[in-house]
Amino acid sequence: MTSPPPSDSRVAALGAGLYRAIPALLAGFVFLAAWELYVDLSGIKPSILPAPSRILTQGWLNREALIANTWPTLGATLGGFALSLAFAFVSSILMDFMPSMRRALLPIFIGSQTLPLVAIAPLVVLWFGFGLLPKILLVALVTFFPLLVALLQGYEATDRDIAELLNSMKASRWRIFRLARLPSSLPYFFAGLRISITYAVVGAIFAEYAGAARGLGIYILNAKNNFRPDLVLAAVVVSAVLTLCLFAVTLMIERLVMPWQPSGERRR
Repeated sequence: MTSPPPSDSRVAALGAGLYRAIPALLAGFVFLAAWELYVDLSGIKPSILPAPSRILTQGWLNREALIANTWPTLGATLGGFALSLAFAFVSSILMDFMPSMRRALLPIFIGSQTLPLVAIAPLVVLWFGFGLLPKILLVALVTFFPLLVALLQGYEATDRDIAELLNSMKASRWRIFRLARLPSSLPYFFAGLRISITYAVVGAIFAEYAGAARGLGIYILNAKNNFRPDLVLAAVVVSAVLTLCLFAVTLMIERLVMPWQPSGERRR
């Protein structure tokens, strides 16, 4: 029996994905319709609660300003996430090879996640200025811990039989790590990646609140000060779309890196 051509498989996967998205799309449509209906029937002022149609209209009319402020936020998000990814990967390797370092550093990393961002963000801006660096550092602070924990859990999930087989073949510790422990961590790593990427945009926007010249955080702050909740929510929609796009990119990278893993397993 011949297997279906790749194009048919992609079409089937796309159809299955759209089918799974129907409940979420219906729920979103019902929510927006109820919101629109409530605003129309209650007569509430747009300065208090704008209707979804007004948010979309004002967002389109102010699209140039929204786009101009999206690019700095995206730059801070990607820069901070890249730094977070590099730091988490290097730290996880060191902590896996040196258990004493793990015992010493892991409590510190856990403690770093208890710091309130509302308190630490102004200090980071004060120390490093109003440029891109403090925003990158704050995004990295928010996103590195899920990546680190996911990698460490992935290393621990290595099949013991594979590790013992490599050890019986006199493989070095680094070779065991590269051939067994690192591949076993990939599903955990991508789970942590998906969690972290959803925090990254929020972290960048919050960092801009603390001090920035441009960005969605500044745009939201200015719109709030001008009593324009429609523009505030339009910027929120842009940030949500940006987060969803980055999330989709992580799924695409996961599919490319782990093509052997069935899509059903990846979605569980």
